[in-house]
Parts: sequence; structure tokens; C-alpha cells
Amino acid sequence: MAVSYNALAQSLQSRSSCFIPKSYCIRDTKQRSRSSVVFASNDNKNIALQAKVDNLLDRIKWDDKGLAVAIAQNVDTGAVLMQGFVNREALSTTISSRKATFFSRSRSTLWTKGETSNNFINILDVYLDCDCDSIIYLGTPDGPTCHTGAETCYYTSVFDQLNNDEASGNKLALTTLYSLESIISKRKEESTVPQEGKPSWTRRLLTDDALLCSKIREEADELCRTLEEKEEVPRTASEMADVLYHSMVLLSKRDVKMKDVLEVLRKRFSQSGIEEKQNRTK
Repeated sequence: MAVSYNALAQSLQSRSSCFIPKSYCIRDTKQRSRSSVVFASNDNKNIALQAKVDNLLDRIKWDDKGLAVAIAQNVDTGAVLMQGFVNREALSTTISSRKATFFSRSRSTLWTKGETSNNFINILDVYLDCDCDSIIYLGTPDGPTCHTGAETCYYTSVFDQLNNDEASGNKLALTTLYSLESIISKRKEESTVPQEGKPSWTRRLLTDDALLCSKIREEADELCRTLEEKEEVPRTASEMADVLYHSMVLLSKRDVKMKDVLEVLRKRFSQSGIEEKQNRTK
């Protein structure tokens, strides 16, 4: 079972902010054998919080060099952004600063992703795996993660290389949803170029607003009818896939990314639907 630092840290706080409030922490300039997160005051609450952090760090199965693998993942898209190594101080710094921080094995020093490029990874939560020997930094990137300028560091498909695919070095590792978004985006680019023969369905939708909107309404109605008419469950999944596909074509037309939609949803998690609607911009 994965362990979330966020939930455990929140259990010691009356406020709802993630992790350890920055106002409680300062960086220790002296070498320490335990956590490098130090609390600015010595009241019982902060002492207990420091002890909790140290306890969590003690549970990690550090290797013989005091390191563990840390993987940064985009909280909205699910994309694996990068992998690095962390020691106790790097993880402590990440918890307190909420910026993805790693340990450089070549330079033997801490480094924060974005410290030179400003493409920080803003941490919303940290997870341990079931064996407590690897870590996930769950957050939102400020820009491209890879030093090459790619969105993630993972864009080379092994299977494509084995098949001698020339494009194997320029293919981001995408989930099903984002693979579909990528395909729609390519069709959008192609729609500006004259085409011989019958156009693809996606291209037709991209060049005909009335057709696109009518299909979204049609598919949404068919989805609702699977409930009203108590159709088989697979039928509901099929109709939802149609709604999602056609809606994503509309998003592409409007230059809206799925990650923007998911970010909106994430920000609504802690807000009631009634309150959210009342606060919407007219």
C-alpha cells in the first residue's frame, strides 16, 4: 500500500494546506544525521511534527549510499516526468519547500528541479511504495521537464526502435487519453493542408462546427439513455467513449488541453458543487 506524506503531515495540522507549512521550517546549515527540516519554534505541535517527519524518513529503505529512487509524476496527466535519486535531506527539502528536490550523485549535492531553468515541479503530495524503497513526487510542472526541452524525459519507445521506426526517439510515453489527444492534434494540423480522397472522421469534425456540436449532443443523449433504459453496462462505457472523443475534438478546436480540464476538476475537489457554481465568473 502506498503511503502519502500529505495525509500524515495533515494529521498534525489544523489547517488544510499540504505538507509542512513553510513558516514552520528553516534549513539547517549544520550536518545532521536525521531530517534537515528544522522548525522555527519549539512548541509541542512543531516538535511533534518534526518527530513525525523523522519517523517517516526512518521507514525508508535507503540503499548503502543513503539514497532512494524518486519519480516525478504529473498529478493531472499522470505522465512520468523524470527519475532521480534522493537522500534524507533532499526528501526533507521537498516536503518543506514543495519543490521537487533530488541528490546529484555526480556532484554529491542537492539540486532542485528548475533552479536554473525555472521549470520547477510543484509538489502536491509525496508517496512511498509498499516496500518503502521508492518514492513518487506528485505535482505540476512549470514547463518542460527534460533538459532537451521535451515535456518529459521519456520519449524513446523501445518497441519502436526494435521495429526500426525512425520516429522512435520522438514519441512521448502517453496514456490512452493523451494518445487520443495527440492523434486529434495531428489531425488538426493536417486539416489545413489540402487532402485527396475521403477525409477522416476527425478531420470532418474539425472543419464543421455544426456537425461536431450535433454529434456531442447526440452522443450525450445516447449516454443518458443507457441509464434511463437500463442498457448493459458495456453500452454505457461505449457511449461515454463517444462523448469523450467528440468532446476532445471540440477542446482541440478551442485550443484547450485535457490537462487544463483536469486541473479545473482537481481544484474543485475541496469545494462543494453548489459553492463552485456560485463563484463562477458570469
